[in-house]
Amino acid sequence: MRLLLVEDDDHVAAALSAVLARHGFDVVHARSGEEALQALLPDEGTPFGVVLLDLGLPDQDGFEVCGRIRKRTSTPVIMVTARADTRSKIHGLNLGADDYVVKPYDTGELLARIHAVARRTPHAESPPGQPHDGAEPPTLRLGPVTIELPNRRVTVDGATVPLTRKEFDLLALLAQRPGVVFRREQIISEVWRTSWEGTGRTLEVHIASLRSKLRLPALIETVRGVGYKIVLPA
Repeated sequence: MRLLLVEDDDHVAAALSAVLARHGFDVVHARSGEEALQALLPDEGTPFGVVLLDLGLPDQDGFEVCGRIRKRTSTPVIMVTARADTRSKIHGLNLGADDYVVKPYDTGELLARIHAVARRTPHAESPPGQPHDGAEPPTLRLGPVTIELPNRRVTVDGATVPLTRKEFDLLALLAQRPGVVFRREQIISEVWRTSWEGTGRTLEVHIASLRSKLRLPALIETVRGVGYKIVLPA
């Protein structure tokens, strides 16, 4: 897999590039946001499978770079940063990042997350659990929330709510069976297509982000020790 590493610290980049190379990755190193965006241009060679994006870049904030990346490509982005606060994580995911890894991290954890977000199927853009037989799936309605599965659009009281790919997949999965508790392991398997336990924290951040964006915190209920379920508004 071809991987774009966006990291301004040459020592960190060299060490991480060596590890990634040993695991079969073809690593391209960009030291700034502009270098990263240039590397992602369509005519710059084989497309990247994943972007590892540090937030502390010399020319512009990593959040801004993520937003610009997402406007030009759907390549999975993993933010790798020392910013551990929940607000930063939610902001990064809202901008379109597929995952968020906090430094210092375990190399095995990072590799697992890279493989998880890079795992693709021919129907990766279809909502989890939906058939791929060409039939148009139904629109789901949860009180004021409407989920249009064919065009991946969500509205609340008629107003469009922009969601990231994973946020939409997560909401679509839960909305298929309102009132039914989805186990955390099941959600991670369906949405992230992995059984790796470390994805659990990412799930929690995505749930928090959905509640914030939809402005209906009671819509997704946490079933302690089990998972999550949709609670239809009264």
